[in-house]
Amino acid sequence: MFRILTNLFPLWILICSGIALFEPEAFTWFLPYIIPALGVIMLGMGMTLTLADFKGVLKMPRAVGVGVLCQFTIMPLCGFSIAHFLGLFEIDKHLALGLILVSCCPGGTASNVVAYLARANVALSVSMTIISTFAAILLTPLMTKWLVGEAVPVPFLKMLWTTTKVVLFPVSLGILLNYFAPKFTKKASAVSPFVSVVAIVLIVAAIIGKNNEAILGNGWKILAAPALLHLAAFTLGYVIAKLVRLPEDACRTISIEVGMQNSGLGSALAIKHFPVTMAAVPCAISAAYHCIIGSILAGFWRMRPPKNTTDPPA
Repeated sequence: MFRILTNLFPLWILICSGIALFEPEAFTWFLPYIIPALGVIMLGMGMTLTLADFKGVLKMPRAVGVGVLCQFTIMPLCGFSIAHFLGLFEIDKHLALGLILVSCCPGGTASNVVAYLARANVALSVSMTIISTFAAILLTPLMTKWLVGEAVPVPFLKMLWTTTKVVLFPVSLGILLNYFAPKFTKKASAVSPFVSVVAIVLIVAAIIGKNNEAILGNGWKILAAPALLHLAAFTLGYVIAKLVRLPEDACRTISIEVGMQNSGLGSALAIKHFPVTMAAVPCAISAAYHCIIGSILAGFWRMRPPKNTTDPPA
């Protein structure tokens, strides 16, 4: 039952976001709990990781390196370019900031499930998620500050501390629990993906509810910017992996990892450090788009088994 409900993640995002647009009070009560909720999501992620997962990084260094490099180059540059192309800096500088912020976030945990459904390389997906998540502690605030420049003051050190608290501490705790109390984490892992889905749906719906008038009033650009961001990321991730001659399953994995961001982290950072602005709106909308696009790709690729796959390690 929990697995079925978890796999319907994109549907819950769409339904709850739609309700939040017109009945914001149904979800805005959750706003004070966004940071703790993200900590719960990260704890759940940590409880799924083992030492073998970290060793997997060493078995596929080239693919992991290409993927993580794309994660922190393609997405941030796409976010920056789209923000200027659509004139978000002119509409509201904090909208541009929000789009750039989510583009600088690491891969999302849902990417591992999508990689499995797409017949991609799940081990590579997990490895990329691990590396990009820990790298994001420094790179997310650093890249955001660099790309936004002087348009909006970005509190780098405060954002660095926030990412440390909501990423490093809970993920590390989850890993330790998995190592020292595997029976507990095995039982918890049966429900933790569903708990994570509930948390991210509430985060997204709360932010959309809070900004419903601005979203409805500012029209297509607010909706178009995250859509273009994720379409570009999924496409360029796959193309670049092909250009460097990675196997088909690795190309699919890198496309998924680059295209699916940890929008919850972006939302939490925006709410924490830019609370009275619209910075969190692109992050929230991003969560809906990357789940929908990822699900469509997973369905398409699942019907087409990869002809060449990553060679098993010697």
